[in-house]
Amino acid sequence: MPEGWFHQPGDREDPYAPDDEPLPVSVEPEEIPLTFAEELAQAALSRTMHRVRYDGSYLKIAYPMGDVPSDIGVCTDVVIRSYRTLGIDLQEEVHKDIKRHFKKYPSRRRWGLRRPDTNIDHRRVYNLQTFFDRKGESIEISDDPTNYKPGDLVTWQISPKMPHIGVVLEMVSEEDPRRHLIAHNIGNGPVIDDMLFDFKITGHYRYHPEAKVSKAANKGNKVPDNS
Repeated sequence: MPEGWFHQPGDREDPYAPDDEPLPVSVEPEEIPLTFAEELAQAALSRTMHRVRYDGSYLKIAYPMGDVPSDIGVCTDVVIRSYRTLGIDLQEEVHKDIKRHFKKYPSRRRWGLRRPDTNIDHRRVYNLQTFFDRKGESIEISDDPTNYKPGDLVTWQISPKMPHIGVVLEMVSEEDPRRHLIAHNIGNGPVIDDMLFDFKITGHYRYHPEAKVSKAANKGNKVPDNS
């Protein structure tokens, strides 16, 4: 072989050249998990994408994880179905508490009931107010829009006999970017509204329990289809 044509392994044409720099390794930014409140706000937003007819009829439903037909519902069903997306069954949670502390709930005073009713207890605003006050965080009512955070629950009194409830979203008002929009059903199905201060606020709550049912289970047979 002609002289100069043979190179030992590892030899370089220029022995004085600097070592090759390693290629940069791309590092994917670590995904920051959503908080429970952020997930709840997203779940409530997703409820506004379903067509639901306002219907508050009393219906017998399964227990636990029972639900009325997915194409009907009222304001409380927006809340119930949003929590159920995260594995929280308010039907069961409310029933367990009202069963143990029946006198603390307005069931007898308002509706003349003598015992808990898993078909309807969790679908009544006044009962949810009592439950969230007992098991969650009750926040002072304020006219400062910045106090209402995504994932918060707000109750209103629309008329003397019509309480209402909704979920605070991450989306904000075009009129006042300090004020978040609300996911609720006041008669025309679940919608997104800029209505935080349209009616008298009667309650402001945060309820962030640990999910008792995995999200994967929500796709199984134990969780009803709320689409």
